[in-house]
Amino acid sequence: MAVVEELTGREAVIQRLRDVGLRVTGPRLEVLTVLAASGHLDVEAITATARERLGTLTSQAVYEMLRHFQETGLVSKFDRPGLPAVFEISGPPHQHALCLTCGRVDNVAATAPAPPRGSLPGWRIGDAEVVFKGVCPDCHAANEPDDTDDTPAADDGDEADRP
Repeated sequence: MAVVEELTGREAVIQRLRDVGLRVTGPRLEVLTVLAASGHLDVEAITATARERLGTLTSQAVYEMLRHFQETGLVSKFDRPGLPAVFEISGPPHQHALCLTCGRVDNVAATAPAPPRGSLPGWRIGDAEVVFKGVCPDCHAANEPDDTDDTPAADDGDEADRP
């Protein structure tokens, strides 16, 4: 199944729905448009954003749409430990970076490594995923000390620095 490399504009979204054999409906169109514009979103964020434009939309309806979109290759799901999963428009193979502070997910243009030869006898590996875990730039900046702080630096215990 072909993946969506670039899903922009109403006509492109309509065509992708048709290409995978799904009926074009207002809610489907809106959910895909929201994902195309925003990237990694959980079901509640997708629902809230689409509901603003549609008036009414339930989380259950969004879950059903996302399931169909995943089955047809339009959308990919990324599970975040301890947090709701996020969804994105499927695209070229990539990995993810996960912020351990806020749960933000960003795409990383990298290929997953192959397992060392002979390390998985009898296995046929179909796919691999690498998740880079750390602190995103926003959380890092929010937790950096203020440059105007007049507090003296902590003693690192190095006697060579002492008079």
